[in-house]
Amino acid sequence: MNKYLDISPEVKKALEEGKPVVALESTIISHGMPYPKNVETAMLVEKTVRENGAVPATIAIIGGRLKAGLSPEEIEYLGKAGRKVAKASRRDLAGIVARRADGATTVTTTMIIAHMAGIKVFATGGIGGVHRGAETTMDISADLEELGSTPVMVVCAGAKSILDLGLTLEYLETKGVPVIGYGTDELPAFYTRKSGFGVDYRVDSPEELAAMFKAQLELGMKGGMLVTNPIPEEYSMDKAVIDAAIEQALKECKEQGIKGKETTPFLLAKVVELTGGDSLESNIKLVLNNAAVAAKTAAELCK
Repeated sequence: MNKYLDISPEVKKALEEGKPVVALESTIISHGMPYPKNVETAMLVEKTVRENGAVPATIAIIGGRLKAGLSPEEIEYLGKAGRKVAKASRRDLAGIVARRADGATTVTTTMIIAHMAGIKVFATGGIGGVHRGAETTMDISADLEELGSTPVMVVCAGAKSILDLGLTLEYLETKGVPVIGYGTDELPAFYTRKSGFGVDYRVDSPEELAAMFKAQLELGMKGGMLVTNPIPEEYSMDKAVIDAAIEQALKECKEQGIKGKETTPFLLAKVVELTGGDSLESNIKLVLNNAAVAAKTAAELCK
């Protein structure tokens, strides 16, 4: 085991006994929502994982230790600290560990730490991707690189709709990452169920998902698998409303000169503001939906 890694007793016991475990990220706690909604949501996501037959392992870096499985007190600590906690991507891991600092894990770092711990399935909201205008800015999320190299299944509601979805899919294809539609032939666009872009495969049950990922692992493929699970119909937002909010958010982002790792938190917060909070509620519902699918799939994988 990596000397910087702490696995919680509950998660360790589950892994040793071959029971299903689902990794959960912590950026959604520190950077995704205001306190106390962030803590309430994190605890609700863990509860959803348990109700669907798996053990939750919320992942973060606390005091320079990589944590696979947080206590309620640690989740509360991250929630209260909010954006004072560094948003940690792959490039930040060594610096945060060496300085014994705190870090909220993105999709990338959650995948890295989950893989270190032996956790194969991870549920999140949406992945990062190729940002609009990336042909000149080269702003491409490290999430895509990690999906191309780390063998973890990521269950999400598609790529965040603030991104260039077409280029994101092209990049994933180049990296050899299969994009699976869970109950859909079309890539979901986070707040909405459809994007106009097709997926590589449609799968309609956790059993099929587990079988496909098991085959990928046994083939010795080095990368991960992206499962895109549409937001439930009743919580899906009107495409025209969300598109208008995103365009306005992108305009303000450019005007304010916001770049790099601050881009996504700014855009998502601005979209919440412009939609009167509707996008935040949709975000919570889609994360819970993904947690349920991930837990059921992890249970099938253990069989």
